[in-house]
Amino acid sequence: MPGPTPVPVHGDQKLPARVDVVIVGGGIIGCSTALELAEAGHSVAICEKGGIGHEQSSRNWGWVRISRRDPREVPLMAEAIRLWRNLDARTGRSTGYRSAGIMFVCDDEDRFEKYRRWQRHLEPFQITSRMLGARELHGMTPEADRIEGVGALYTPEDGRAEPQKAAPAIAEAARDKGAAILTGCAVRVVETEAGRVSGVVTERGRIACDAVVVAGGAWSNLFLGNMGVDLPSLGVVSHVIRTEPAEGGPDHAIWTDDFAIRKREDGGYTVSRGAGTTVDIVPNSIRYGLKYLAALRMQHRELHFRLGKRFLHEAMRAKSWRADEETPFERDRVFDPAPSPRMVGRLMDHVGNAFPALRNVPVAQRWAGCIDVTPDAIPVISAVESTPGLHIASGFSGHGFGIGPAAGGLMADIVLNRTPRVDAREFRFSRFTDGSRIAPDEGF
Repeated sequence: MPGPTPVPVHGDQKLPARVDVVIVGGGIIGCSTALELAEAGHSVAICEKGGIGHEQSSRNWGWVRISRRDPREVPLMAEAIRLWRNLDARTGRSTGYRSAGIMFVCDDEDRFEKYRRWQRHLEPFQITSRMLGARELHGMTPEADRIEGVGALYTPEDGRAEPQKAAPAIAEAARDKGAAILTGCAVRVVETEAGRVSGVVTERGRIACDAVVVAGGAWSNLFLGNMGVDLPSLGVVSHVIRTEPAEGGPDHAIWTDDFAIRKREDGGYTVSRGAGTTVDIVPNSIRYGLKYLAALRMQHRELHFRLGKRFLHEAMRAKSWRADEETPFERDRVFDPAPSPRMVGRLMDHVGNAFPALRNVPVAQRWAGCIDVTPDAIPVISAVESTPGLHIASGFSGHGFGIGPAAGGLMADIVLNRTPRVDAREFRFSRFTDGSRIAPDEGF
C-alpha cells in the first residue's frame, strides 16, 4: 500500500535569483520557519527535493501533545499549543486541529508515579493535566471493553491535527506572504564567501542568500556532512495503520504500550505501537554508537533492531559531492521505508480487544516513516557558530509535528537575531562538542 498523500502543493516554476533566507526541506519545521520569516517581511525560498510534507511530516501520528514531553521541550511546546489554536485562521486553511485530550495509560504504579512527578513541569504555563485512577480512566473510556492499567495521565489541552494537511497549509500561507515554494528542487551545496553563507546551488540553479536553515529531517546529517558539519542523528522507523471510518471508537487519543490511537477527521483512526520502533542498522549506527549508549540503556525495550538492505544502500551512497554533481537527494526524492509486518501485524488485534466496535474495521493503509533522533532525543534549533549564516532545525526525535509551529518560530527568532520566544540554550548545536552531558531526560 502507498504511504499517505498530503494535500498537493504545486511548486513555483521560477527560481528566485536572491532571497534573504533559503530553507532546505519542506516539512512542517521548514514551512513553519518560512511562514514566520515571511510574516516578518523577509524574502524566503523553501527548497524541497520532493514534495511538501511528503516524508515524516505527513507520516506521523498527528498528535499535538505537551504530555510526557522532555522537560527541556515543555516551554516550546506550550508556545506551540498557543499557535495551533489559531493556525487555521492564520493560514486561511484547515489543518484539522482539534483540542480533544490525550491519555497516557500507566501499566503499573511506578509509571503512575513518574507521570505524576512530571506534571510539575506544566505549572508555569497554565496548562492543566491530571492523574486518573483506574475507575476514572474506565469511566472516561466507556467505549473500551478492556484497557489494562492502574490509571492514566490525562491532559485535556493536548490535541490532534491532520499531518496530510498541516505542512501544506503552512507552506501555502508562507507563499501568500511572498515565499517561493520550490518542489523537486534539491539543494546541492551551500556556498560561502569569506566564511559566511552567500548562497546555495540547487539542481535548478543558484540562489544568492544571507542565511540557510537546514530542516531536512532524516536527510540533514547527510546534507551537512558534505559541508564538514557533523550533526549526530540516527533514523528510527515508526509503523502506522489508518483504518476506514468507524463508529464506536474513542474520541480521546489514547496511548498504551500495545497501541496508540487517535481519531481522524475522516472518522477513521490512526493506530501505531505505543512502545516500539524499528532501528535500521546502518553505517552511522557504528559511527555514532557510543553517543547513543545512554539512550539505548533507557529505551532498549522499545527498540527493535533490523539489519537489511538499508545498510548496504547507505554504505554505497555518496558522502560528498560538488555543485555540478547529482546528489543522493535527487536519486531518492522520498524516503519510503517499508512497514514491518511484525510491528503492525497484531496492532488491530490489540485495538479490537480494547474497543470491540473496532474489532473488524478494515485497514485502509499501512505505512512507515523515518524519524531523525539525536543522542539526547531533543532537537537542534541553532545557528552553526563555525559558519555564520548557517542554521539547523533538525533532530526532532519524533516530536516535530506537534512542536513544529513554535520550533519554526524559534528558528526564525535566531535567524533574525530577535529575542527568542523561549530560552534556546538546550537546543544549541554546540552542546555536542562543548562537553555537555548528552542523554535523554530520565524522568519522562
